[in-house]
Amino acid sequence: MSETATKKKEPGMATLVIVLFAICAATALLLGLTNYVTAPFIAANNEKTTQEAMAAVLPANSYDEVEYTGGDAMVQAVYKAGDAGYVVEVKPATSFSGNLTIMVGVDNTGACSGISITSTGETSGLGSNASKPDFQAQFVGKTGEVKVTKDGGDIDALTGATITSRGVCEAVTSAIAAAASMG
Repeated sequence: MSETATKKKEPGMATLVIVLFAICAATALLLGLTNYVTAPFIAANNEKTTQEAMAAVLPANSYDEVEYTGGDAMVQAVYKAGDAGYVVEVKPATSFSGNLTIMVGVDNTGACSGISITSTGETSGLGSNASKPDFQAQFVGKTGEVKVTKDGGDIDALTGATITSRGVCEAVTSAIAAAASMG
């Protein structure tokens, strides 16, 4: 028997491209379908997290989003918390990971009523400690510009996470100013 008769014919370049395209198309279709199916659940969970954070920082019967016309790019949204004041969603420009979202309650006197970290990508055990109640409690009652002790303020920075601590202070300061600008 000759060597050419027993040798299998290898697939051509066109066949390989078609198979690879089919695999990629099927994968993309499955990812798109998964996104389509899970998107409403993800949106509902995000809304629930937002509502819980608002209730934690400034209890009220309702929260109505109002238009923020100030120039502070850190302010993502402002909510009127009934007659209690405002809840401001802030993404500070200064944080270690760059991924920090904070809800800040500002009561009718212009003082911070509480903060809640709604999203963080900070280092576990360091910057992520900004979510701890002891750290967050320092902000209650603060007005005006809020700073860590290293910068002349009275907020005790998190050990090993001064950048994150400064970011939270920056967020609270922005939220207080945004609420004051709402009238």
